[in-house]
Amino acid sequence: MMNIIIGLVLAYLLGSIPTGLWIGKFFFKKNLREYGSGNTGTTNTFRILGKTAGTATFIIDFLKGTFATLLPFLLHINGISPMIFGLLAVLGHTFPIFARFKGGKAVATSAGVVLGFSPAFFIYLVSIFVITLYLGSMISLASIVAASFAIASALLFPAFGFLLPSYDWLFTGIIVALASIIMIRHRDNVERIKNKTENLIPWGINLSKQTPKNKP
Repeated sequence: MMNIIIGLVLAYLLGSIPTGLWIGKFFFKKNLREYGSGNTGTTNTFRILGKTAGTATFIIDFLKGTFATLLPFLLHINGISPMIFGLLAVLGHTFPIFARFKGGKAVATSAGVVLGFSPAFFIYLVSIFVITLYLGSMISLASIVAASFAIASALLFPAFGFLLPSYDWLFTGIIVALASIIMIRHRDNVERIKNKTENLIPWGINLSKQTPKNKP
């Protein structure tokens, strides 16, 4: 029992590491909350601090989720799904104790959780993300669409034995929770997409013809 408690606490603390915020403060003397969107996640880090900082932020935030799902194996914990540890890491990332409970939008860490538990499902969702990113040139839209597909697929695929061989309702419930967090955290982006003012990346065809007020 003590191992389980320790593991869950570690998963939350691991997720709470505010990667972009710390990289900005320690290496660039910048507080990401004061620039761009004010978010401390990968996208804003790329825009404000550059490719190296953005890439480092993505990798670390991603691995937080993957490593959290591996904690049960590392700590020899049985009888509890690794997805629960992953969920705690995402909650830590979204509401980090080390950053006044104001964190990122959970995309990278959630992706890391999915990879740690179901690599095939992860590859499928990455494909959806990349296709949407190319068509729309918006990381926010790609994240929202991939999250929506994650919910629908987790509910439907086990019925056909495709990618997910059988129903695991705990896995399905946590996928729904993670995807919901991502979509809720992107509410402001949805408004900008509707108004055709969402920030773009320099890749893809911008099919919806967004014209951001502040170009990245």
